[in-house]
Amino acid sequence: MASEAEKTFHRFAAFGESSSSGTEMNNKNFSKLCKDCGIMDGKTVTSTDVDIVFSKVKAKNARTITFQQFKEAVKELGQKRFKGKSPDEVLENIYGLMEGKDPATTGATWMLSSRLDSTHTPTPVRLNSNISLIQLQEKKCGPFFRLKVCNSLFLIG
Repeated sequence: MASEAEKTFHRFAAFGESSSSGTEMNNKNFSKLCKDCGIMDGKTVTSTDVDIVFSKVKAKNARTITFQQFKEAVKELGQKRFKGKSPDEVLENIYGLMEGKDPATTGATWMLSSRLDSTHTPTPVRLNSNISLIQLQEKKCGPFFRLKVCNSLFLIG
């Protein structure tokens, strides 16, 4: 179970960081992991709790945490989230929440181009769940477009 948690840690640590090796995680990605995996529920574990625990486990002048420090952090958050359970049950529940999870990419930025040549700079457009790709094509692209996927960004151009 811990190896699944480590894989999840590495996926979130590298998310949005093109130069990251995935061995250390910043506070933004730690908060994202806690939110996406359901560790942060907004009641017993809030975003403030997550920030405080991150600051507590990281080295004094560091901006990132290692997997070992991450385990300490989720253990502390788990004790708050699953009150009354033994430390082993808490870790098992936390690791269960993390199992197989990937960073969510809702509200991805789409880059649009009405021309299909390399001389045109695509226009970024923020999508929400209410707009379809077909509507977007009709509004911005005309009848033809290409779709490229780069990390978590979708590029049309």
